[in-house]
Amino acid sequence: MKLRSMKVFCDVVTRRSFSRAATDNKITQSATSQIITQLEKRLGVKLLDRSKRPFTVTDEGRQYFEGCHRLVRQIEELESSIRHLSDATEDTIRVASIYSVGLSTMRQFVQRFHEHNPNIHVQLEYHHPQKVYELVTTGHAHLGLLSYAESTKSIAAIAWRAEPMVIVFSNEHPLAHHQELSLHALDGLEMVAFNHDLRIRQEIHSVLTDHGVHPNVVMEFDNIETLKRAIEINTGFSILPKAHVHRELTSGSLGTADIIGNTLIRPVGIIHRNNIPLGSDIEKFIEVLINDENILPEQHPNNHLASASAMETASTNLSTFPNSNSPLLADRQE
Repeated sequence: MKLRSMKVFCDVVTRRSFSRAATDNKITQSATSQIITQLEKRLGVKLLDRSKRPFTVTDEGRQYFEGCHRLVRQIEELESSIRHLSDATEDTIRVASIYSVGLSTMRQFVQRFHEHNPNIHVQLEYHHPQKVYELVTTGHAHLGLLSYAESTKSIAAIAWRAEPMVIVFSNEHPLAHHQELSLHALDGLEMVAFNHDLRIRQEIHSVLTDHGVHPNVVMEFDNIETLKRAIEINTGFSILPKAHVHRELTSGSLGTADIIGNTLIRPVGIIHRNNIPLGSDIEKFIEVLINDENILPEQHPNNHLASASAMETASTNLSTFPNSNSPLLADRQE
C-alpha cells in the first residue's frame, strides 16, 4: 500500500495534475487527493502546496519525491527482469536501453515497428548504463541503446544520434526569455542534474568545471522525463539534449537557451555482441531504428550500420574543442 501511495505521489508531481495521475493509476481524482493527504498526515509535513494554482511542490515534497522515485523505479526494474525470465522467447528481440534515451519516443517506435512487422516481437527494458553493457555482453539482450557507446573486445558500437544540448529552465526561472547564455551565467545557480554515476553527468560536470562554473545541484535523476518535470516546477535549470524538450517547448511549459561559443553534444549509440551474427530480424530493427524520422529527426548519422571505428571517428569529429578532453564539447557547426 505504501509503494502504491508513493507511485501515485510521484505521478502527481511528474504529471503536474491530480486528474492525469488518477487516470494513470486507474483511480478517481478524489482517491488520488486522499492518498496525498494521508501521506502528508503520516509524514507530518506538507508535500504539496495546494493553495496555489497550479499547485507547487514544497521543499519536503521535493526530497520525498526524489527518494520515492528511486524506490519505485527499482521495483519496476525488478518486476521487469522477472517477467523477462518467463516471457522471453527465441523470436523476441530483446533491447536494453538507458532511461534517458527517450522513454515515450522509444515506446512509440516499438509500437510502429510491430505494426509493420507483426511477426517480430520486441521486448524493451530500461536499465542503468552499466547494466545495459552487462545484459548485451552476457547475451541476455540482443541490443543496447545508450549514450557514449564504446566498443570493447566483446562489444561493437554503432553510431545512432548526435544530440546538441541546451540550457533548459522553467518560464519562472531568472534565466527565462534568454535565447543564448554563456556557461558562466550558470555559476552558483540551482541545477537539476543527472545522477552522479551517469557518464552524461560526469561529462557535463567536466565541461562546467573547465569553465570555472560551479552550480548548486539540488536534485538528481536517472532519466530525462523526470528531470523535465522537476525543471517545470522551477526546481532549477538543467542541460539536456534539445530534441528531448521539443514537446515542452511547443506547449510552452519549458524554455531553452543555446550555449554561447560552444556546442555540447551527447552521442548516442547502439551496441551488440561482437563477431556474433545478428540475424535478419535484428538487422532490420537496427536499420529501421536509425532511419526512423519520427525519433528525433535530423539527429541521425549519415551512415546506417556504421562500424565501431566509424563511430569513434564520428565522435571525434563532433567532439573536438580546444583545451578540453571532454567528448561532450564540439566546435559550433551552425
